[in-house]
Amino acid sequence: MISRTATAEVRALRRIGDAAAHSAFTDLVRHAGAWFCAFREGRSHLSDDGALRVLTSPDGRDWRPAALLTRPDADLRDPRFVTRPDGRLQLLAAAATGGAQKRFHTVAWLSDDGHRWAGPQPVGEPGVWVWQAAWHGDVMYGVGYATREPRFARLYRSEDGLDLRPVVRTLFDGGYPNESGLVFDPDGTATCLLRRDGDPASAQLGRARPPYREWTWTDLGVRVGGPALCRLPDGSLVAGVRLHDGAVRTAVCAVDVTQGRLRELVALPSGGDCSYPGLVWHDDRLWVSYYSSHEGRSCVYLAEVTLTPFQV
Repeated sequence: MISRTATAEVRALRRIGDAAAHSAFTDLVRHAGAWFCAFREGRSHLSDDGALRVLTSPDGRDWRPAALLTRPDADLRDPRFVTRPDGRLQLLAAAATGGAQKRFHTVAWLSDDGHRWAGPQPVGEPGVWVWQAAWHGDVMYGVGYATREPRFARLYRSEDGLDLRPVVRTLFDGGYPNESGLVFDPDGTATCLLRRDGDPASAQLGRARPPYREWTWTDLGVRVGGPALCRLPDGSLVAGVRLHDGAVRTAVCAVDVTQGRLRELVALPSGGDCSYPGLVWHDDRLWVSYYSSHEGRSCVYLAEVTLTPFQV
């Protein structure tokens, strides 16, 4: 699959989350004809008071609160929406407990309408943060990573989205693999964009066919943070990432799985503490939620990005 996207342009930008001292780590979804954006609110990037705010909008322009998810004994971090085949929304996040020596467990909530959420309930294994999950057919797959030594990424499989069983216990284990984006092609091919923070710290692009036990990995040669993937209607892939070459920024990139590379299409207004985008293709444009501190403190933004394909 070769990306056919040539250029991108930010056509609209709105700040939609700024009530907390630090608002960050976003995701975005359309459900039942409405928009929902989830993100963490707290005192700071690493404070122990993290709560998950869910906002909703009928049009992507006017936003209002839908829910606030808390757990008194935990810092809740990095919410990720999962659209389920049964029509419900699922939200995955990490619950961090234990003070300075934090322990992480993935937790999940379920909702019919995006406003009332049942949970949280623990899923997966303690100490393995299930960062991203997606359904293909009647099965959900999730990629998690170990939060302590030894460091590795692990692939899970679930038929109900809650009982996660390891499929590949060591999906990747070099250079401290952690956050990921995960998408499926119509033919079942899985693509994973995997962040690394060790030595080397270059991102990896993984591809696999069912049953997803054998993966081919390509070193992309660039460092990324907060990766997200979106498959466009023409079959090409775009990624939302934090880039570190030069000024740190949140960017939309074309993903060339044939050549194994990312090509930056557009940098979103951003800087410093930033990134962790949510990506949704809707109304012939890419909608991107993300956070950034370029205006003085970390706030959540929503960008509308138009993508222009190569002219043949």
